[in-house]
Amino acid sequence: MSRVATTWTIGVLVLLWVPIVLLAAFSFNEARFATTFTAFTLDWYVRLFEDRELRGILVNTLVVAGGSALLSTVLGTMAAMGLRGTFAGKRVAAGLVTLPVMIPDIVLAISLLVLFRAGGIPLSLGTALVAHTTFNLAYVAIVVSARAESLDPSLEAAAMDLGCTPTQAWFKVTLPALAPAIASGALLAFTLSFDDFVITYFTTGPGDGTLPVKIFSMVRHGISPKVHALATLILTGSVVLIVLARALAGTPKEVRT
Repeated sequence: MSRVATTWTIGVLVLLWVPIVLLAAFSFNEARFATTFTAFTLDWYVRLFEDRELRGILVNTLVVAGGSALLSTVLGTMAAMGLRGTFAGKRVAAGLVTLPVMIPDIVLAISLLVLFRAGGIPLSLGTALVAHTTFNLAYVAIVVSARAESLDPSLEAAAMDLGCTPTQAWFKVTLPALAPAIASGALLAFTLSFDDFVITYFTTGPGDGTLPVKIFSMVRHGISPKVHALATLILTGSVVLIVLARALAGTPKEVRT
């Protein structure tokens, strides 16, 4: 790598990571306002764990993220299996399944809000769950489809030759081979749902907010180390899930018939 490329890469990494490092550092700042670092303290984290309102919002966030991850994993896996192989209209079908990934969040949020309003459905955690499942399904389908396309169909054929029904062949051969991709897609869906703000903001009712929405409201009244502490915890959890998802996606698994 040339010196110019090395310098450019270092500059990009600094631009990406310095704000995150400062955010984490000021979450341990004793001062009330994040202007100068005065002394190290864990008080802001203690206050977070003592805040009952935040604990309730965390439950809301986990319910929506966990529920949407489960639903989108099932539906996304079914969509990926439907796109497997070659058939007429596959490109159109694949484009429709993955379209939510390419649509800007604000457009998807407004369209879902209009849909709920037109159907007379009151906004709640349920509508947020449906909204999150809508865009998470596309991510799961992409991850699982990439793995499904690489599978050798002869393995399933061999299993059926040995006496398995198509359903048994799927559970005994295809599912174990897809398991790393399915787990990766589920973790990715959970992370995306947990961190989402725009779509959640438009599809939840009063009192049904999640942590990203709560952080937005807290920032409007001034940034304090308590916000930094909350953001640092969310960041840490997201990084752990993303690393785990990538590890699972890259883990080969032997298929036995």
